[in-house]
Amino acid sequence: MIKLAIVRQKYRPDGGAERFVASALSALSQQKAEQQKLDITVLTRQWQGAQNPSFHVEVCNPFKWGRVSRERGFARAAQKHFSSFDLVQSHERIPGCTIYRAGDGVHKCWLEHRSRIISDAQSKRMKSDRFHRYVMDAEKQMFEHPQLKAVICNSHMVKEEVCREFAIDPESVHVIYNSVNQEKFNPTLKQAEGVKVREELGIEAGATVMLFVGSGFERKGLAASLEAVAATSAHLIVVGQDKKEGKYQQKARDLGCADRVHFMGMQSDSSRFYGAADGFILPTIYDPFPNVILEAMASGIGVITSTSCGGAEIIEEGQNGYCCDALDIPALSSAINAFSDKGHAESLGMMARETIKPFTSERLTNQLLSLYSQILNT
Repeated sequence: MIKLAIVRQKYRPDGGAERFVASALSALSQQKAEQQKLDITVLTRQWQGAQNPSFHVEVCNPFKWGRVSRERGFARAAQKHFSSFDLVQSHERIPGCTIYRAGDGVHKCWLEHRSRIISDAQSKRMKSDRFHRYVMDAEKQMFEHPQLKAVICNSHMVKEEVCREFAIDPESVHVIYNSVNQEKFNPTLKQAEGVKVREELGIEAGATVMLFVGSGFERKGLAASLEAVAATSAHLIVVGQDKKEGKYQQKARDLGCADRVHFMGMQSDSSRFYGAADGFILPTIYDPFPNVILEAMASGIGVITSTSCGGAEIIEEGQNGYCCDALDIPALSSAINAFSDKGHAESLGMMARETIKPFTSERLTNQLLSLYSQILNT
């Protein structure tokens, strides 16, 4: 029996990392039921998911009074449990874990990319901020800790960043792509949901519709998406939440495209909106590999994303989508216009669906179990 801990500070059902945890837990629990090889415990500050008899939940919720206190307190509380497990797979930057999944990428790299969209003064303050300094220090301690046996990256982009920034053996850094539910997200959504959504939003049948899905609009690139859409005749459906949503609504009005931009807020199920779209756009400032790109491609939709997104590595230019700099508005607008050719948009979507077929939960499970076995046998 292998005792495995999975560490995630706050489980939020709509989050990308949490969906990885959920799919991993489901797959690993099934493996446990079949072979009785795994005893799984989740160490978390707050668990909002459904309880499952196949694994345990251990709440570590110490008092906190700020962001650094929150991170440091949870790390220390979780570390107290580490010695009870054969393997500790952390999704948080906590030194002493056996496996770290770098789902958030490298913090230093994120700060460098963000510096492109803020003032020099803001960038200077950001890089000297106590919280950011704590995160970067925790990352260094964790990546260079002797207990760390493996790093899971969800893109080659992040693997290259980890190997460049830290003293770590590249052989211990593994790329394991996320999986996507290809039954839920599939091309039939266009017939089942697409027409209804367009009618609800008052979008004419022949219009070009782009879809943006993501919370945290600044990082995900909504501002660039709005500017790019404004230069075309396309509609944009925005699914997700941000405390500054009003600022983006005003930006759409200032750009003169507010009548073509539809803010839908957070949705418990975003699949119906994929059915209404001709294409998907996410010119993120920095993102290791967002699950929404997999969902869009599985739904038979071509993707526009940025060179600072790990998802770019599965995009074949003009075949299943387009890729450009996150701030290159003319290139983004040109890519959106390509989707106005319905035949071409359909061809992009068909190729996107083919690209995504190997991204299954079975492959994810096999890769994880192989990694666990490799670590335990060394």
